Amino acid sequence: METYTTDDALTAMGFGKFQALVLVYAGTGWLADSMELMLLSFVGPLVRQQWNVSAQHESLLSSVVFTGMLLGACSWGYISDKYGRRTALLFSVTLTAGAGLTSALSPNYISLLALRFLVGVGVGGTHVFSSWFLEFVPTKNRGAWMLVFSAFWTIGTIFEASLAWVVLSRLSWRWLLAFTSLPCFALLVFFVVAPESPRYLCAQNRISDATLVLERMSRTNKAALPPGALAYHHTETQLGLGESTTDDASKSGSGGMAALRRLFSRKLLRSTLLIWFVWFANSFAYYGLVLLTSQLSDANRRCASSSAHKSQAHEGNPNLYKDVFITSLAGRYYYY
Repeated sequence: METYTTDDALTAMGFGKFQALVLVYAGTGWLADSMELMLLSFVGPLVRQQWNVSAQHESLLSSVVFTGMLLGACSWGYISDKYGRRTALLFSVTLTAGAGLTSALSPNYISLLALRFLVGVGVGGTHVFSSWFLEFVPTKNRGAWMLVFSAFWTIGTIFEASLAWVVLSRLSWRWLLAFTSLPCFALLVFFVVAPESPRYLCAQNRISDATLVLERMSRTNKAALPPGALAYHHTETQLGLGESTTDDASKSGSGGMAALRRLFSRKLLRSTLLIWFVWFANSFAYYGLVLLTSQLSDANRRCASSSAHKSQAHEGNPNLYKDVFITSLAGRYYYY
């Protein structure tokens, strides 16, 4: 019997309306996560002023978020491989939305730290959005569409700076935390229409479910599927970048460790270390510049007179928002 793979089906149907809807949903996830991180540029100085905490405690507010992201990044990938992309998306978005909104009601500094740590754990699932989106895109188009997808992060940072400018000029930082969590709640509302990845379904031997997703995509795009029946080949590449380890993970609990050992094999060790270093350097530079912007602005405000400082703290600092706009536009595409 004639068969075809998920990559064959995606290539035959091309990038259409279905993928555009997936792009909007996944892009909104990235937008929401970028807003939660850009929020750190504005909240720290205000929390320090209201609760009279030290500069070290102000910095800790950002550090716990990134610590949570480290834990989340290591966890959500495993969950998405074992229980599905939709499951990982649902729980990461729910955690981000719930902890983000609840942190606006924090009665003290310690509770705010704990809740923002949970937000970081949820934001650590950002990479699941990109993987989920790319698994619906034809192999030859994934690089170009990833650039389009990355634009949602920049849009999110700009939107957060605009939101902070409006909210902080009239309301407290608690309202900014609450409004920032709203995109995550929008993702939860539309989660019911988000499809599972057909690649994951095939790897779990759920061929009939994967076929239903591809048929739904075919109807939406008004493009025919290849002739024959869907089949999953163990040699099928993962996102067109290398051999898939999803089958190993589904058969054995050591799938993640097997993939990690492969990364540190003699053949891949040099490339692995170089990629990790480049990613770390770019991340350090990007987030360092974004967070440093608010610190420099806050230092300049301390040089002003006491009365001017109070007035500016209430009305917001236009220079801060302008600087964040510039670093957001320049930084994220340098980051990629």
